Amino acid sequence: MDDARRILMFSPLGANRTLAKILQSAVANAEQRQAIPENLVVTRAWVDEGPTFRGRFRPRAMGRATRIRRRTSHITVVVRTLEEVTGGTQG
Repeated sequence: MDDARRILMFSPLGANRTLAKILQSAVANAEQRQAIPENLVVTRAWVDEGPTFRGRFRPRAMGRATRIRRRTSHITVVVRTLEEVTGGTQG
């Protein structure tokens, strides 16, 4: 889990702060289920399209207007313990 945090900390991407918060939330949720944070591994992560907010208009040429689309996304991160990933055997 520390490797994932380190990668996000030094990543030049704009969404790294958001992903770091999501990773921290996933670790906190696993701790509530009595998992040890050092034994957690990110097994899957994906982004799905969320709802699009279309509430305002932008003026265009010749008296026309177009909608301003504010796109959103759903981010999912799945973490598991090392025992679950390796099938209970270390080595």
